[in-house]
Amino acid sequence: MTAPELDALRLLVLVGELGSIGQAAAVLGTTQPSASKRLSTVERRLGLVLIDRTRRGSVLTPDGGVIAGRARRVLDELGGLLDGAEALRARHQAGLRVAASMTPAEHLVPVWIGELNRTNPGLRLGLEVTNSDQVAELAREGKVDLGFVESPGALPGLTSLKVAVDHLVVVVPGAHPWARLSRPLTPAELANTPLIVREPGSGTRETVDNVLREAGLGPVKPLLELGSASAVRNAVIAGAGPAVISALDVADPGLVPVAVEGVDFGRTLRAVWPEGRRLAGPAAELLALAVRRDLDPCPTS
Repeated sequence: MTAPELDALRLLVLVGELGSIGQAAAVLGTTQPSASKRLSTVERRLGLVLIDRTRRGSVLTPDGGVIAGRARRVLDELGGLLDGAEALRARHQAGLRVAASMTPAEHLVPVWIGELNRTNPGLRLGLEVTNSDQVAELAREGKVDLGFVESPGALPGLTSLKVAVDHLVVVVPGAHPWARLSRPLTPAELANTPLIVREPGSGTRETVDNVLREAGLGPVKPLLELGSASAVRNAVIAGAGPAVISALDVADPGLVPVAVEGVDFGRTLRAVWPEGRRLAGPAAELLALAVRRDLDPCPTS
């Protein structure tokens, strides 16, 4: 059995509502002979008599009433599908939702967004700044179109792409004893010293923990746990203690970088989006801008 065309189903529903093939044809912008032919084709395909044609008009047969009722539900579902698709298309055209962890949000994403806005002046863009774990979760749930993370760990349910390489640096205030060391710190000295750190879920915290574990020294010992990179930086400047922060944050003269012997705090910054989804529109443009930039924004000296 061949499925009837959608326009034929619309005709059938309208005949039931209007009691006239001619009026139904006029609503759909076609002629009465064309509408009659289309309805006859539906009856042949279904093997049912759907319309009782009389001099006073046309009415649905009992079978026609059943088929018209089901046709109405099909057309309603199709209308909902088309409305939903249009809403999604309009959302992608008019807006872009982005989430980023602290380091890319403070130093990299604003540059990419600025370039994107120059070519898309009417674009509405929202940026949510949180830690890497939360960015990954927002992307996984489809609450943002694109995320940027600094987490070194696996990202199940997400597609990821390298956009930059960052380097972490141990920093202390000028009055700290490490500021006057004539030699690099040993990994053991770093591991045994309480540090000002980000909260669990932060990519910076995860990177430092992983490096120390790989050296057989266990996770970092928190002196203070703070919720942003700027809070960690300001606490170090205020003399609260040492920390490990992005090299992008070490421009302040109140911070003294300290070398660590045999330790590589390099990490990859990645764009993330739901696995299996193809980026399009502004999200794809933003990703292209990110990967086109220098992949090593903070090279080692």
